[in-house]
Amino acid sequence: MSTLLEHGRTHDCGSLRAADVGATVVLFGWVHRRRDLGARIFVQLRDRFGVTQVVFGKDLDADAYEAATGLRGEFCVAVKGAVIARGDNANAAMATGEIEVNATELQVFSPADILPFNVADDDKLDASEALRLKHRYLDLRRPSLQKNFVVRSRLATLTRITLAEQGFLELETPYMVKYTPGGARNFLVPSRLNPGMFYALAESPQIFKQLFMVAGMDKYFQICRCFRDEDLRNDRQPEFTQIDVEISFATPERVFAPIERLMRRAWSEILGVTLPDPFPRMTWAEAMGRYGSDKPDLRFGLEFVDITDPAHRSGAKIFESAKLVKAIVVPAAHAEPLSRGRIDKLTELVKKRESGGAKGLAWAKVQEGGSWSSPLTKFITPEFQAEISARAGAETGSVILIVADEPHTVHAALNALRLELRDSLDLVKHSASDPWRFLWVTDFPLFEKSERGYVSAHHPFTSPRLDQLPLLDSDPSQVLAQAYDLVLNGNEVGGGSIRIHQSDVQAKIFQALGLSEAQIQQKFGFLLDAFRYGPPPHGGIALGLDRLSMLMCGAQSLRDVIAFPKTQKGTDLMTGCPSGADDAQLAELYIRHRDLPATPES
Repeated sequence: MSTLLEHGRTHDCGSLRAADVGATVVLFGWVHRRRDLGARIFVQLRDRFGVTQVVFGKDLDADAYEAATGLRGEFCVAVKGAVIARGDNANAAMATGEIEVNATELQVFSPADILPFNVADDDKLDASEALRLKHRYLDLRRPSLQKNFVVRSRLATLTRITLAEQGFLELETPYMVKYTPGGARNFLVPSRLNPGMFYALAESPQIFKQLFMVAGMDKYFQICRCFRDEDLRNDRQPEFTQIDVEISFATPERVFAPIERLMRRAWSEILGVTLPDPFPRMTWAEAMGRYGSDKPDLRFGLEFVDITDPAHRSGAKIFESAKLVKAIVVPAAHAEPLSRGRIDKLTELVKKRESGGAKGLAWAKVQEGGSWSSPLTKFITPEFQAEISARAGAETGSVILIVADEPHTVHAALNALRLELRDSLDLVKHSASDPWRFLWVTDFPLFEKSERGYVSAHHPFTSPRLDQLPLLDSDPSQVLAQAYDLVLNGNEVGGGSIRIHQSDVQAKIFQALGLSEAQIQQKFGFLLDAFRYGPPPHGGIALGLDRLSMLMCGAQSLRDVIAFPKTQKGTDLMTGCPSGADDAQLAELYIRHRDLPATPES
């Protein structure tokens, strides 16, 4: 007699509907839940497509019923039976809730031990993340995670289809590359065939995709793995996936167009959401001035208001010496929770170094008639109170929160404050009319100041704005880059630039960065050599596939959209990676153990 496996399944566990009543079906899957009511055993059978209720009874088939008495959660089984209508017992919460299957045959492919944690009910998940990562193959059975990976897969598929339709070639670049100092820290791979030499795992395909443009490929893309040996957090992993794009004869708008088309298609086909055409644009300077961030969350208000002029004239000493005074106004509809105790906690927030390190937070609550309830009333007359309120757009019941300091401190502190208020006051839920706010941020500074001089804000092949080339000689700090980021709901989901293809401009950039000829050749010699042979103008972008997937799914961590992620210490708890190597393995690589530095415990 043939087995049900040889017969093959006729339907998945999410597809049966009322129209299938009367059909004989074969289903494969895992026991999601089981209820034994004596005369009847009810089993919810699950696969990645959904759940179907199966009924076992002695009157339906005695052998199948007897076999079902031994079923437990997560047994892997096959069921054959007839589809019947559930009638008044239909379950509207299940896609297959109109029907159930009367089982006439049951085959157990494999039993399951008692699981270390429950995978059937996401709302009853009480296992630690460490335990779930140790048994990641079980964690991935959870329906919520499986839905995440369906979204991720569809996004990757749509990426390939959409870019291919626009003439892009999917091309691969090496993972093991030449180590070049600077940028992110690389993982090093020793070469057995070249003793004492090392590969680096590519932190991005940047140089190779530019070489594709030199090679005349015109339009390139790749869904590629990247590797960076960095400290980790919820939105960072040592290995990650990006959608990498490069275009010959590019301008920023020619880069934006195919990316916007991809995003609009993905959001439409996967989420059923219509995105704007085109996406809004904002310069870096405007984003910093209005929101204190180069990745502003536009789903709610609380834009910064410059009140420097009336604050300076108010006579309050706390404002007199400040180069910039800006405020956030919390509307009366959201201001009630801002008690004095809450404001004290917000003051401590803006004082923290990671939040800007401001000297303090001034505040005022606007009362009926325009007067303030505030410690500032000791120093500021009612006339100036009214002027500052008017400048800030504050009305009765509003709370004005003010930071006065150096511009970078003001912006950093108010940005931290704005995001804290977003979360603590639930402003996205109450204020957002559009839950998906894409934004292009453009015209970034070309350089950043460091202790050793100028460093590239993006990378040293980012093109300056051509109308600002003279500033490279006179004041490099004022030069803007043809660089751009794609931002979604306060998250940077992509970044790129137009590249330098003229050797004289590249030389000026290297000069501004203080690189010697030897350093230039060590880091970039082979790319500069290629640029001697007619490189086209080109530019591109890299989008974070993991981060886009995380946002589309509403997940809280990249680990929820990466199948086998690492912990914040870069370890794989399931396989026990990284692991040691014995002396024989190391000898083949011409490497030997070195004693680890002593720890206080030792």
